[in-house]
Amino acid sequence: MIVVHCQKAAELAHTDGAQVSTIAAHSLGPSEPIPSNTVWIDLFTPTAAEDRKCEIHLGIDVQTRSDINYVEPTGSLYAERGARYLSAQVLCDVGGSATMDRVTFILTDQCMVSVRYEESDAFDVFSRRLGDSDVRDIQPEMVLAGLINTIVDRTAHKIELTDQLLDGVSTSVFGIDDTTGNHDSLFKEVLRALGEQSKRISNIRESLVSLERLLLFLLPDYQSSRIPAQLRDDVRATLRDLQSLEEHATFQTQKAQFLLDTTLGLINLEQSHIIKLFSVLAVIFMPPTLIASIYGMNFKNLPELDWTFGYPLAIALMVASSALLYMYFRRKRWL
Repeated sequence: MIVVHCQKAAELAHTDGAQVSTIAAHSLGPSEPIPSNTVWIDLFTPTAAEDRKCEIHLGIDVQTRSDINYVEPTGSLYAERGARYLSAQVLCDVGGSATMDRVTFILTDQCMVSVRYEESDAFDVFSRRLGDSDVRDIQPEMVLAGLINTIVDRTAHKIELTDQLLDGVSTSVFGIDDTTGNHDSLFKEVLRALGEQSKRISNIRESLVSLERLLLFLLPDYQSSRIPAQLRDDVRATLRDLQSLEEHATFQTQKAQFLLDTTLGLINLEQSHIIKLFSVLAVIFMPPTLIASIYGMNFKNLPELDWTFGYPLAIALMVASSALLYMYFRRKRWL
């Protein structure tokens, strides 16, 4: 599918009479040509025909997965034939999880092209913002910078969501009631949640790093005199946001590792308690076992065999020895 965002001049009553630009977005039909005033071409799971249409319009190579000889690009950031090819890992919205899609951005003097294969709320949000904005001169660099800034904003939202999920896991770990008995199901749920969040954080960090590399590669282009000063400041602000989010993601990694270590420690403590309980019970039943073993021997001259009260006395001795050891262990708080 090809979605084009076209620039149109409009006279607005609330302005000073100067011409400003608005952006209109629509999906192209199979036979519909790409308008000449297009500033952003969004290729979502493009077919070979759509790929070819975009190449003819721009006069550059737009390699997609629909190409027969498609090969995953070895370099994610490079310039060729007057166009800059930029690839980054962008978080997607597949099933509510933070999966990633490798998105390719192609920046030319005429327009900006994005090639993607998974749904991403950042593209939808930025498309609406672009349609609602009124600017005097829309350049492809503005579109790319605004799109990346929106991707960073949506990533920050996912980081906040991860914070909430980690706080929930923390509450589960430190709110365990020791009096409720077996916690196997709870520990299993916590370990599964921590695994999911660790994977989520790893994807977020990978996406942030790839976006930072992309912006650093483009930074010299944004220093040219034709780029408005406000746009240069916005790009630098986006870079600072990326770096701060990377630090926050690092903190989340440490927090997830701390919760994992804590959970494993609690599991070890519970297992140690069970082993200690079995050890104490073994010691408690050791004297009765010894007494029963002695009087279970089949020697002819065993004197107690002829006692009238030998059997109840042996039973009483076994019970008394176990009771004394039990009270001793209770006093020492080993039980």
